[in-house]
Amino acid sequence: MTELKQSRNATSKSSVAISAPARLHLGFLDLNGSLGRRFGSIGLALSEPATRLTVERATAFAAAGAESARALGLIQKLAGALELPGAYKVHVESAIPAHAGLGSGTQLALSIGTGLANLNAHNVSTRELGELVERGARSAIGIASFETGGFVIDGGKGPSDHAPPVLARQPFPEDWRVLLVTDPAAVGVHGDREKRAFAGLPEFSEAAAGHLSRLILMRLLPGLVEADLETFGAGLTEIQHIVGSHFAPAQGGSPWSSPAVGQVCNQLEQAGAKGIGQSSWGPTGFAFVESQAAAKKLYASLVGDVTRLGLSLSVVSGRNTGATIKAA
Repeated sequence: MTELKQSRNATSKSSVAISAPARLHLGFLDLNGSLGRRFGSIGLALSEPATRLTVERATAFAAAGAESARALGLIQKLAGALELPGAYKVHVESAIPAHAGLGSGTQLALSIGTGLANLNAHNVSTRELGELVERGARSAIGIASFETGGFVIDGGKGPSDHAPPVLARQPFPEDWRVLLVTDPAAVGVHGDREKRAFAGLPEFSEAAAGHLSRLILMRLLPGLVEADLETFGAGLTEIQHIVGSHFAPAQGGSPWSSPAVGQVCNQLEQAGAKGIGQSSWGPTGFAFVESQAAAKKLYASLVGDVTRLGLSLSVVSGRNTGATIKAA
């Protein structure tokens, strides 16, 4: 966040380059909501994939590169909402895969909004930018990943229209690695379909919500702080089982939106990986290991099966810094 404020104080800039991290949505705290707040999300910023783009002044609004149609709509909407003069162009060098459970829309919107704000020395917070384009309606982990990176927990949606507050932020162990399993042929639930899916879910019990909160406070967080992967992974796998079972009716009766991804993640678990699950509505699945060497060994043992299933397997680390912003 400090870097962003410093950039905004600069005056003569013709372009701003931004790199923003993907994030995993690892589960919820409270899907019951009887205490007045609902959801509460667990998230982790990743080293890769990332959205990398440049925003510059132009004679007319334009967008080029990956996700250009989406980017054009966002730069027009944000420039209007911020009441900025002139027109702008965005060039998206690389984009987080859309609707894969990695926070692509939030990172694209925040990157473009931050670029516009920097070019115009406009004093607007990352949270305000997210709210301008309706990001953070249920979760603030994408906003927190952009601001600070790391492992984050937010406090869920309360009665206000603002994004949830961030309750905890912890650095992710530098040695740990995340194996990501992606399915290019599948798309996670999003948009209006996501709203209908949430509305159609069965009631979540207070007892289950209480158990999730206890798992997070007494197993997941202590395991993370003490770099105890066994404890962290056991907590996360159980959280994913509870949340995944709740969301299964909206995913054809399975906790996995891509059965093939689920198959590979189960193989990873049998081979010794910890903390198995699906990010958000998927189709991206994940598993955690204690080192790069362990990740390489699992990758080598499964990459053939992954390829035959038409999937992709990658090894990434947690990212303990937020978006990088460079003015030119």
